[in-house]
Amino acid sequence: MVDARLADGSRVNIIIPPLCLNGGTISIRKFPKQNITFEHMVQQKNMSPEMAQFLDIAARCRVNILISGGTGSGKTTLLNAVSRHVDSRERIVTIEDAVELRLQQPHVVQLEARPPNIEGVGQVAQRELVRNALRMRPDRIIVGEVRGSEAFDMLQAMNTGHDGSMSTIHANTPRDALFRLENMVLMAAANLPLRALRAQIASAINLIVQIERMRDGIRRVERICEISGMEGEIVSTRDIFTFKQQGERGGFIEGSFEPSQLRPDLTVKAAQYGLEKLLLESVGITAG
Repeated sequence: MVDARLADGSRVNIIIPPLCLNGGTISIRKFPKQNITFEHMVQQKNMSPEMAQFLDIAARCRVNILISGGTGSGKTTLLNAVSRHVDSRERIVTIEDAVELRLQQPHVVQLEARPPNIEGVGQVAQRELVRNALRMRPDRIIVGEVRGSEAFDMLQAMNTGHDGSMSTIHANTPRDALFRLENMVLMAAANLPLRALRAQIASAINLIVQIERMRDGIRRVERICEISGMEGEIVSTRDIFTFKQQGERGGFIEGSFEPSQLRPDLTVKAAQYGLEKLLLESVGITAG
């Protein structure tokens, strides 16, 4: 079996007998030539205009964002869309297992992990690349998908001045994403007390964006929640937006994207950028 990448960026996986019992199989994962934007996602009913405005402001205000979802839910597409709103003057370092991100900014350094060769040597893991990225004077670090011990170094980066960093994670709910993140960090720092670990997560991550491919085939941002600190031993979260299902018609799920109308903690940071009024409007609060 082998993983490869074509000249146009498409991902290829090839597997042959005896590993594949019914003959050789080639899988090609192609990416759209046109980059998906928030405008496209609103038109496709992946999110509401208010959600798009909220995420636009979050990206511009250098908020640390974790995008969560299942396989094929559109996490990388959403991460690409969010990254378009990063200031073009910022230096961004991306770290990926296999390059999928397509950032538009001029100051982007793309790092890609390397698997071991046929002799089992030469591997360069994502964790090593995250550590190296810290020596490259990045304004932001974007980890395409956090899946192992590199989670510890990513949290350290988010807590040491690299505001506006982003990543994706495989999880079905924001709470599951936090549990998975805990387990990944413990791979690298098994002796870290659980309360200290959760406090670090609470201070590093600002927003969790949950995206889901629903049974009608449409990918929807099902929830945007803000991490609001610690309550005892637990990382506390509160929903900013949720998708409320209201039934099904013609094979399509009907529902609405509803703001919680709670004042986000992000408002303080938005005020520093002169975006407080727009942020409050996006969550359904009229600024007084």
